Amino acid sequence: MYLEQVKTILGEVLNLGPAANALTADSPLLGSLPELDSMAVVSLIGALEEHFGIAIDDDDISASTFSTLGSLAAFVEQKAA
Repeated sequence: MYLEQVKTILGEVLNLGPAANALTADSPLLGSLPELDSMAVVSLIGALEEHFGIAIDDDDISASTFSTLGSLAAFVEQKAA
């Protein structure tokens, strides 16, 4: 459930279009998607907070969180629990 929702939000924030459909849980994000720069990370975090009703602190964010789509979805799921 979270994986598909996070994928949709990621695609919208980064304007990936149909390319977002090809993303899987194992798809690398940070360093692999040129669209995912520091400003996009801030926008993505804001979109995730708004959509899921969660608060993400700066201390919660690490490179491993944005390693893959699966790691990002797992992070969101943990924050929403």
